[in-house]
Amino acid sequence: MAPVLFDKDPKPGDLIEIFRGPYQHWAVYIGGNEVIHMIPPSEESGVFSSLVSVLDGDRALVRRQKVSEVVGPHRFRINNLLDDEYDPRPPRLIVRDACRMAGRELPYSVATNNCEHFVTELRYGKAESRQVRAVTGAVMVGAAAAFGAVLFAALLNDNSKESKRRRQYE
Repeated sequence: MAPVLFDKDPKPGDLIEIFRGPYQHWAVYIGGNEVIHMIPPSEESGVFSSLVSVLDGDRALVRRQKVSEVVGPHRFRINNLLDDEYDPRPPRLIVRDACRMAGRELPYSVATNNCEHFVTELRYGKAESRQVRAVTGAVMVGAAAAFGAVLFAALLNDNSKESKRRRQYE
């Protein structure tokens, strides 16, 4: 008997989110306890090299593997994250297109073409990454806060100079 991997049974075309420390890896379930996913070639070498390849690689392999091989010791869940925004494509088409991609080497970019973009393109016909969106939002908030702090400091400095000038002429 196969080990129980999921709290509820995944259906072909479901997206699987795998929590790998600083980032989430994504795969699409194709049935038979198998998934299709896109990984930089050196990701299997270990956590440090996988993080480096995720940040620095420009090519990735599409692999067909057993769920347990892809998940390893990490926590994971079924997460069809964009079902509220988009209608999923028919499962048979998702599985067909995913299986056709297996074995291919594709362009990879952490910002525009990562594993999450890959699976959302298969499921919804739209390549999106919530991880990238969240990081971009955080960077924008940080940049706005830094700009605000610099502007505030400049205003304080300008007011201080103006106060000194007034005291000189009093």
